[in-house]
Amino acid sequence: MTTEKPARGGGREAQRRRTRKAIVEAAVRLSASGTPPSIDDIAAAADVSRRTIYMYFPTLDELLIDATAGALNEPPVEAALSDPALAGDAAGRVDVLVRTLLAYSPQSLPLGRRMIRLTVDPPQNGVPEPTGPRRSQRRIEWLDNACAPLRDKLSERAYQRLISALTMVVGWEAQVALRDVRGLDPQAEQDAMTWAARALVEAAIREHDHQR
Repeated sequence: MTTEKPARGGGREAQRRRTRKAIVEAAVRLSASGTPPSIDDIAAAADVSRRTIYMYFPTLDELLIDATAGALNEPPVEAALSDPALAGDAAGRVDVLVRTLLAYSPQSLPLGRRMIRLTVDPPQNGVPEPTGPRRSQRRIEWLDNACAPLRDKLSERAYQRLISALTMVVGWEAQVALRDVRGLDPQAEQDAMTWAARALVEAAIREHDHQR
């Protein structure tokens, strides 16, 4: 087994994502038996050390929730974004991403609420503070996939700002705000989230066109 410190930027960031993905996929495979795996089980299956797992996931609960949520959402999201009819339509792709995620919210949102509770506070009991983001990068990967038609059109700064802005309006945190603060029903929630996401994409495109 090897101990790998999460890294920032470039190739190291790509390696960091691969290591996190390997850990989550190992947890998914082991959880399929119906018995929650231990950290040692997951470390062995992912061929990493316990310390490496704790660098990415401060608690076993956080890892298992992330794995369960990913198993629920990833296949339908990838299938929806592979539709050839949406190949060049970033706004349409983001719209489909939001609708697909919300279709699975009855199963995934309770997990999301638990994940938020686990990650808003710093780790306890001597667990090391993780380097970089506290949460899975799956949402960023999906948004990056959805916005792929704009990757070579916008400047790097504008593109990354768009992904950051979409992160605020697509996901569990937005759902919690819309349900708990606004009291919206699922249809109104979807309308608000898809409108906000599309507005951000269209604003980025308008800004680019205006600067040409």
